[in-house]
Amino acid sequence: MDSCEKKILVVDDSNTNVVLLDAVLTNKGYKILTALSVKEAISILSRETPGLILLDLLMPKVNGYEFLADIKRNESTRNIPVIVISAVTDIRDIQKSKMLGADDYIEKPVNLDILLTKIESKYRN
Repeated sequence: MDSCEKKILVVDDSNTNVVLLDAVLTNKGYKILTALSVKEAISILSRETPGLILLDLLMPKVNGYEFLADIKRNESTRNIPVIVISAVTDIRDIQKSKMLGADDYIEKPVNLDILLTKIESKYRN
C-alpha cells in the first residue's frame, strides 16, 4: 500500500451522501473508504488508518456518538481527526460531539467549499 495515499473514512448510512462525498473527495485526490454502518467502519479501521474520518451522527443500531467515543478511547484511533457531518443542528448535540472528541462539526446540507477547507485544515498525514 502506498503510504502517501491521503485516506478519508466516510461513515454515513445514506448511500446518496456517501456517493456524493466519494465523488467530490476522490476528485480532490483523496482515497475514500466508505462505511454505511458503524459495524462496517469498525471493520475498516481494523485494517486501515485514515488521515480523517467524516462521521454522520444519526445511524441505525450504533449511533455516531457511540462510535466517536469508541474512536477517541482507542489508542490506535484516538489521534485521527473526526469531522461530524449531521442534520442535527441543536447546540447540545454540537457540544456533545465536541465533548466526545470531534474536531469539527458541519451541518447538512453540506457546503462543499466549507467541507473541503475544513478537511484540508484537519487532515493528518
